[in-house]
Order: sequence, then structure tokens, then C-alpha cells
Amino acid sequence: MGSKKSSENLKKDDRTRNWTFIVYPDSAPENWEQILINQAVPWFCSPLHDSDLNADDSEKKPHWHCALCFENKKNYEQILEIISPLNCTIPQKVKSMKSMLRYFIHADNPEKHQYEKSDIRCFGGAEYESFFLPTRTDKMSFYGEIIDWIEENDIIEFCDLVTYARMNEPDWASMLYTNSTIFFNSYITSRRNKRTANDI
Repeated sequence: MGSKKSSENLKKDDRTRNWTFIVYPDSAPENWEQILINQAVPWFCSPLHDSDLNADDSEKKPHWHCALCFENKKNYEQILEIISPLNCTIPQKVKSMKSMLRYFIHADNPEKHQYEKSDIRCFGGAEYESFFLPTRTDKMSFYGEIIDWIEENDIIEFCDLVTYARMNEPDWASMLYTNSTIFFNSYITSRRNKRTANDI
């Protein structure tokens, strides 16, 4: 009967699929993006962080946050070999890609400079949209905003809401395109019917 290995004797797997690092414009080679593109792996690049501040309010050096996404786990040495030509920071493991991408624009850090989600760049088939789906709290907040807008602007046609959202409120539009159409269409129809009944 074989003995069980103790947890201390088990080899720790220090590999992971997602890694992040920081690239500085003043030290990276001009073709640094192409170097990563040539790796043929999905990766994300943040907007240029050129408005970040240190704790003493001094300006940080402009930089990009990058994240590599592999189908299989990679160890530190493998990632270092890939990114060493970039003259960037050492790679760090990404525990949550959603949190990482939200940090790219400081979505959860209102005290920091806010960058545009649309300025996140995607390579190798990477897509960021799914990482920014609204939480339940976000959805409830959006519902309140939309209802207030409908009331304030006396909206009685669903198409007017959709047109406004498409042009001005992409988060609203995303909800209307997916799972909130029935609710808001019914709400607007109810307002219109109520007005008609009052006019009789």
C-alpha cells in the first residue's frame, strides 16, 4: 500500500495562464507591439497612463499596462523570455483578468485618473467586452437612471429611448440590447396608455 504524499512534499505549480507587466515609452523599442504580436497570443494593452500620480502628487512616468492570455499555463521564465526584449518590468501573475482590465482604466478607483474603456487595445483575438458586463448593483443603478430620464423627458416611445442610449449611453444600450427590452418597453407603453386614459 503506497503512502500518501504530504502537502509539504507536493511540488507547487507556479504557472498560470495570464500574466501582466508594464511598458514604458521611453525605454521600450519602437516595435515593441510587433514583438508581442509575433507571439501569436491574445493580449491586452491599457490606454497610455500619462496622468497617474504618486503618493506625493508627483507625476508617474507614462506607461502602458499589458496582459498576456495563454491557453496553457506558463511559468515565470517562459514569460520573461517573451517580454525581455521590451525592456519592461518583470512579469506578475494575474489572479483575475476582470480586475486587471478594470484597473487598466481605474474603473474601481475613482480617486485616480479615469481612462476610457474604448482606449483598451486588443490583439490576437482578445476581447474585453465580457469583462465589463455590469454587476447586479450596476444594473439597478442603470435602471434608476433610465427611469429618471424617461420621466424627465416625457418619453412615450421605446424607440426614442433606444436612439438616445445608442448615441449617448453605451451602458444603457447594452442592457436594452440584451435583457431589459421587455421591462422598459412595457414601462413606456404603460406611461403612454395612462396618458391616453387621462385624456379621455
